[in-house]
Amino acid sequence: MSQSLPSDSLAFALLNAAQVVTAVVGGQSLADGLLAKVPAVARPAAQDLVYGSLRQYGRGGFFLSHLLEKPLGQPVVNALLLVALYRLESRPDSPHTVVDQAVRAAGQVAGGRFKGLVNGVLRNFLRRQEELLAAVAADEVASLTHPEWWLRRLKTAYPEDWPAIVAAGNTPPPMALRVNRRRAGRDDYASGLPDVGIEAWPRGEDGLLLARPVPVDRLPGFAEGLVSVQDLGAQRAAALLDPAPGSRVLDACAAPGGKTAHILERADVDLLALDLKPARCRRIQDNLDRLGLQAQVRAADASRIDQWWDGNPFDAVLADVPCTASGVVRRHPDAKWLRREADIAGFARAQAALLDALWRVVKPGGKLLYATCSVFPEEDAGQVDGFVARQPEALRCHEELLLPDAEHDGFYYCLLEKPL
Repeated sequence: MSQSLPSDSLAFALLNAAQVVTAVVGGQSLADGLLAKVPAVARPAAQDLVYGSLRQYGRGGFFLSHLLEKPLGQPVVNALLLVALYRLESRPDSPHTVVDQAVRAAGQVAGGRFKGLVNGVLRNFLRRQEELLAAVAADEVASLTHPEWWLRRLKTAYPEDWPAIVAAGNTPPPMALRVNRRRAGRDDYASGLPDVGIEAWPRGEDGLLLARPVPVDRLPGFAEGLVSVQDLGAQRAAALLDPAPGSRVLDACAAPGGKTAHILERADVDLLALDLKPARCRRIQDNLDRLGLQAQVRAADASRIDQWWDGNPFDAVLADVPCTASGVVRRHPDAKWLRREADIAGFARAQAALLDALWRVVKPGGKLLYATCSVFPEEDAGQVDGFVARQPEALRCHEELLLPDAEHDGFYYCLLEKPL
């Protein structure tokens, strides 16, 4: 990331955001730690620009298609224009400052050869803004900022609800907390939040919905393990699986460890947490250490049970399987543009393989909770339909679909029981 501009300037934030967006457009994921490479002083501003411009990527791309005679050969300049357009729309009170700072940022790219182009494109946008906004309104992909195939699938699956799903995907996500019941009562913890200027409402058994997001270092007792940040929809998993004290439990795809920790906060169980990558396993362990919880954490492919299973069956299994993450795109706005329609079938095949393998390790009389953060039916009820057809003895005990809204992200859960 560039250090040639003042690190507290908008130009510096715009340039760093453009470099992150360039990496995403090139195929990298925000989950790969791209923002961690931005100097800390500029990270909040750059993060706002990155997330906002990726949520509005279809809209920004539409504007550029009308403002540029031909595609640019410099991806970072294209990304700089995208983040600057987002800034102009989201904070229209100082357009000339935004243009000036974007031009300064362009001076750090390709020897400054694109300063004039950036200046001209952004000023042309301001002159033609009314005309361009009318054109956006007539283009569904640009106005809804979701790929065409994504919109088509949502319309088919949710003919009544698809506009609300799309609208939720284009907004910043809510922030919710999970109080560690081993260290604090939810209501007692909540009673102290007004003292630090935080407004919150109780939700579920352990949850608190914040009126507005805050940095974790403002949360009382966060470092001491009193509380975790976890979406209210994700908090449903531990309550639905609800293993009895003393149970042998498997969390098969556990990183970053929020659901693992919630299970352990609720009951004394013997828990094995698996994840494919060692680095992700370290995140699980870090979360457990902060919360004062214990589990066996192991890097392994959960679908290859011969490599990790000791033959002792589990009373309860959580299969929070890899998916398109179509229910959490407001938290992962890059997913809308990195995913391809063909990816759904690939995820579905991997999910089926995981379900079939993990069913083998469930004790007779035990249960398996299948979970995704997807709203595509092929990964949700359609996946369970196929599994039950292959395993007709499986009992479908409980099923729920949470569509993303103002309080929680999109999740699907199905609790399956293996008969004695």
